[in-house]
Amino acid sequence: MTELADTTAVDLAAGFARKEFSPSEVIEAVIARIAAREPELHALYAYDPEGARAQARAATARWQKGEALGPLDGVPVSIKENLATKGVPMPLGTAASELTPQPVDAPPSARLREAGAVIFAKTTMPDYGMLSSGLSSFHPLTRNPWNLARNPGGSSAGAAAAAASGYGPLHIGTDIGGSVRLPAGWCGLVGLKPSLGRVPIDPPYIGRAAGPLTRTVADTAVMMAVISRPDWRDHMSLPPADIPWQALGCEVRGLRIGLLREAGAGFTPEPEIAAAIEAAARAFAHAGAIIVEMPPFLTAEMLAGLDTFWRVRAWADISALPAARRAKVLPFIHAWAEGGARASGLEVYRGVSQIMAIRAAAARAFRDIDFALSPTAPMPAFAAELPAPTNDPARPFEHIAFTVGFNMSEQPAVSINAGYTREGLPIGMQIIGRRFDDIGVLRLAAKWEEMRPAQRPWPIG
Repeated sequence: MTELADTTAVDLAAGFARKEFSPSEVIEAVIARIAAREPELHALYAYDPEGARAQARAATARWQKGEALGPLDGVPVSIKENLATKGVPMPLGTAASELTPQPVDAPPSARLREAGAVIFAKTTMPDYGMLSSGLSSFHPLTRNPWNLARNPGGSSAGAAAAAASGYGPLHIGTDIGGSVRLPAGWCGLVGLKPSLGRVPIDPPYIGRAAGPLTRTVADTAVMMAVISRPDWRDHMSLPPADIPWQALGCEVRGLRIGLLREAGAGFTPEPEIAAAIEAAARAFAHAGAIIVEMPPFLTAEMLAGLDTFWRVRAWADISALPAARRAKVLPFIHAWAEGGARASGLEVYRGVSQIMAIRAAAARAFRDIDFALSPTAPMPAFAAELPAPTNDPARPFEHIAFTVGFNMSEQPAVSINAGYTREGLPIGMQIIGRRFDDIGVLRLAAKWEEMRPAQRPWPIG
C-alpha cells in the first residue's frame, strides 16, 4: 500500500474512478510514509492525520456515489505555512510571531479545499520566507531527502522535502525570488512560478506568486487548473482565462530557445551545473529547436537594489515588534534586515527603481526568443545548517540571480530536473517563457520530461 504514497495525482484520480483504491487507502499510505521519514526530515507543520482521515472518508464516499468534485477530490496535498488555512496559526517561520489561528483560507487553500483535496499538513519555511534554506527559529531544521546533510532549499523548504519523499503528490509553495524553483531544483522536482497574478494570492505583492511543487509536469498542470481559479481578494490577479492546462503536447522544431549561461550577477554556475544545462540545450537542438546564446541581463546594481529594498521592508516589520519578540528572530535574518535601518530615502528609491530596470531588461532579452533555459541555481544543494550558500548577511542573494529576475519581470518559469552531480544531488534547469505563457512553459517542460535520461529513484527511505 505504501506505493500509493508515490502515485501521481493524475493516476490517483484514475484509480479512484475505477475503484481500484480509495482516498482513505491513499491517505493511510501517506501517513505511513510520514511516520517513516518525518523524524529526520522535519518537513511538516500543523500535521493533522485525523483531520486528513476525515476528509479522505468524505472523498471516498463521493467517489463511491459517482459524485466526485473533480480530479483532485481525495488527493493528498500540503500547503506552505505562509498560505493561510482556516483555524491554523501562521507563524511565518519565525519564533517572533504570535500564534493566532487564521480566520479564513487563503485563495490557493480555498480552491484546493473546494476541489476536495485532502489537506493533511502545512509545510515549513524559514523566518519570513527570506532564506533559500530550511533553517528557521520556529521550525526544526528541514533537511534534503536526497542527502540529509544538505539543504532542501527555501523558502518552500518543507514542501520540497515532502514532495521528494512521497508525502503524497501535490504540494504548494510561494515564490518571490526563487522560493518554489530553488527547492524544486535542489530536490529534483517540478516547481512552477506562474506569471504574476495567474494564481490569486492574499496578500498580493510585487513578484509574489504561489505555485505547485510536484514530481511530474502533469501533476503541476492538474493543480494549476484548480488554484488559478479567480479570487476577488487578489487585486493584482490576471483576468480569468480558459487555459487548457492538461494539453501538454509540444512541437519543439522551430522554437527559438535562449541559452542563459550567466545571470550577469551573483555566482558563476559550477561546472557540473553548466554541463547539465548545456546538455539539455543540445538535446533540444537535436529535436529541431534553434538555440540562441542569450546575453545576461541582470546586473550587480539590480541585485543590490533589490537587497536594499527588501532589507528596508523586512526591517519595517521586525523593528515594529516588541523587543522580546524581536530577539527571537533568526540572527542571520535580524542582521540582514537591520541593514535596512541605515538606508536613506534616496537609496530605497534607487532600490525600488531596479524592479522596473529588471522588467525592461528582461523584455529586451526575450524580444527574439520564445523560451529560455538556465540553471535554476548556480550550485547544488548546500549544507543543511547554513542560512545561505555565502553564510554572510552582507551577501545574501548571490545564489538567486537566475531566478529573481523573472519574479520582477512577472514571467512564468519552471524548474525541472536536468541531471545529477557526481554525489547524486539533483541539478535543476529553469525554463522561462514570455509573460502569461504559463501553458507554453509547462508544455516545454513536459517535452523535456520525455527527452531527458532516465531519472534516479526517489529518496523515499
